[in-house]
Amino acid sequence: MSVDQRALYEARLELVNFLIDAFADVPTAAFVATLLGDEITFPEGSVDDRLDRGFERLDSFIAENENRDPDAVQEDLEREFTRLFVGPRPPILPHETYYREDTDFRGAGLAEVEASYGAAGWSPPEDYPEENDYVAVELAFLRNLIRRQREGYEETFGYQRVFHEEHLSEWIADFAADVREQTDEPFYAAVADVLEGYIAFEEEIAVQMA
Repeated sequence: MSVDQRALYEARLELVNFLIDAFADVPTAAFVATLLGDEITFPEGSVDDRLDRGFERLDSFIAENENRDPDAVQEDLEREFTRLFVGPRPPILPHETYYREDTDFRGAGLAEVEASYGAAGWSPPEDYPEENDYVAVELAFLRNLIRRQREGYEETFGYQRVFHEEHLSEWIADFAADVREQTDEPFYAAVADVLEGYIAFEEEIAVQMA
């Protein structure tokens, strides 16, 4: 594997890990410490309009909060995450079957998502608190495929392409648009941009390689 290929895999995994942490649950103190420290790196030059906008927003958020008490930042993000995604009456439900018009929320479409996981030999970790069509779970499946691609299992590009076509790319743009519309918190607006751009970026890789 060339140096450029290794760097690309590292960048893909760093991004998907960040997005999983951002959506899996309320932000932890460790996540906020990483966010406000020097551990977040941004690519040089343009990648994609949505990713570029997300990185710019995220960079601005970090700059505006780097001198604040991390506990206060964590409390702000936890409050907004809860309002957006937990409720008691959240304006957004980050589940594929909520956004799909061809299935009921948590209905038959959930089994189709799980079948995609099973076809690729993957089972969601039991410690995820949400159903298997939740955004962080679908991202965890994508991460698994990327890790296997890095190890040389080229058939996983086909699994990834199909998963984009049948699942991820069918709803992520609508979900990201809802987050941008519903939040006044710059962090979540930035994360929505990064998510949408990242999924489009990954789909392009899968189509080219499958």
